[in-house]
Amino acid sequence: MTTYAPFAKPLYVMLKPVSSICNLACEYCYYLEKHNLYKNEEKESRFVMSDKLLERFVEQYINSQTQDQILFTWHGGEALMRPVSFYKQAIALQKRYGRGRQIENCIQTNGTLLNDEWCRFFKENNWLVGVSIDGPQEFHDEYRRNKQGLPSFNKVMQGIKLLNKHGVEWNAMAVVNDFNADYPLEFYQFFKEINCRYIQFSPIVERIMPHADGRHLASPLEKEVVQLADFSITPEQWGNFLCAIFDEWVKEDVGSVFVQLFDATLANWMGVQPGVCTMAETCGHAGVMEYNGDVYACDHYVFPEYKLGNIYNETLTEMMYSHKQLSFGTNKNNSLPQQCKECKFLFACNGECPKNRFATTSSGESGLNYLCKGYYKFFEHVAPYMDFMKNELENNRPPANVMKASLHV
Repeated sequence: MTTYAPFAKPLYVMLKPVSSICNLACEYCYYLEKHNLYKNEEKESRFVMSDKLLERFVEQYINSQTQDQILFTWHGGEALMRPVSFYKQAIALQKRYGRGRQIENCIQTNGTLLNDEWCRFFKENNWLVGVSIDGPQEFHDEYRRNKQGLPSFNKVMQGIKLLNKHGVEWNAMAVVNDFNADYPLEFYQFFKEINCRYIQFSPIVERIMPHADGRHLASPLEKEVVQLADFSITPEQWGNFLCAIFDEWVKEDVGSVFVQLFDATLANWMGVQPGVCTMAETCGHAGVMEYNGDVYACDHYVFPEYKLGNIYNETLTEMMYSHKQLSFGTNKNNSLPQQCKECKFLFACNGECPKNRFATTSSGESGLNYLCKGYYKFFEHVAPYMDFMKNELENNRPPANVMKASLHV
């Protein structure tokens, strides 16, 4: 049974300054419906974080850290629906309470609201910007449209051009769905063409189960057989997608293009922390705080049953190191089915994200990750290359040497 001591990992809580409010209405978005959790809040304050709460969070978040480096992450909805002045205030508060500690900020955006003012702000304050973009126009516009049903690709590309113009550091977060998963090489080539060197591929898997309050996505606690959303990727698609892109990457781009999942896989091969919670042995150290101070176990677990409390009633430390949250984190490993425990690639995926564990094993045991077949195919395919890169690193040589190795077919 896996356990870990409180304070073993830095406290990390992602902020939702506008809750689920967004100027787009992406069909697969898991967060838009969260407004139903708060639709009875007072109208004048709904979905907007107050200045009082911002200061409370910044002070507590900084004071709860055990390391000198502190990372703030701003998320949505669409985080740019708060004005630049809100984030300038956040920086002022960070300086006031930081007392000289190294504070970094990153923000996730759909890119459509970026302008020169935003980009100057990000550059001047060294913010990292994550841009949500799902590949070439045909792929991106399939699901990422505004509330009027109009496509968003051109506006996103305008935003990326502005980031480049101002020299802002940015990376791409690309959702892999039932449509674009069938075109992995076109997908990958697009990011290379726009000179994007840091890419996170995120497989979309959601289940449909209507709730009385208007929400329609199933909670991870729901174990019944429920309908899979049409946009969800299949395990076979995911495995084929990863293998095809890896084959291109390992021939030409090791050390110049950084794909989060490939980096995490190599880290697990080396026996070090993978840097992404889905592939780690335990989770639970990355919470999320809503606009009103409610804290939840994880960004993908913003459901009433996973609420830890409110910052006005409990401290971040009390909530994030509570027995409930620590159990949530260790349960990732402790709840693995026997098939996973006996799998030769358990070290590489650790069962992936618990929210996707609604499939059954070959023996009928519940708790298998829905994407298991896809991950297994990927790990089996990349094993020789990972072994080679691991050996290079252990001998103080660059893993990029794999591109010259005689492993390629």
